Amino acid sequence: MTITYEWRGEVGEAELEALHAAAFGRPPGESGWTEQLRRHSLGWVCARDGGTLVGFVNAAWDGGTHAFLLDTAVAPDRQGEGIGAAVVRRAADEARGAGCGWLHVDFEEPLRTFYFDACGFRTTAAGLLDLTS
Repeated sequence: MTITYEWRGEVGEAELEALHAAAFGRPPGESGWTEQLRRHSLGWVCARDGGTLVGFVNAAWDGGTHAFLLDTAVAPDRQGEGIGAAVVRRAADEARGAGCGWLHVDFEEPLRTFYFDACGFRTTAAGLLDLTS
């Protein structure tokens, strides 16, 4: 089937939580996705194969020139098909269209090749403060 990509697409709480749980290897829980998206997002991209959610990315923003990618997820059995790069590309295009000049992303080391090679991000100096310890 053909995968469709929709900016600010309709997405249900349960299907989004199930996708993230599977993609990040954790049990499903209650995350309040819909409320988070409504309150903090410039937009998000839903990738669907038929009616099934197979990819997602959230583009949060500061209301000005900076957008931030969060929660990039692709169904484990669909990884490696270019879905992740496509949702990131669509989010970048939409953020650019909204007047953003910068798109930021934080990631763990195993995702370096994905974000740099497949998505076109570049290395930059940044800082991170762990607020959980």
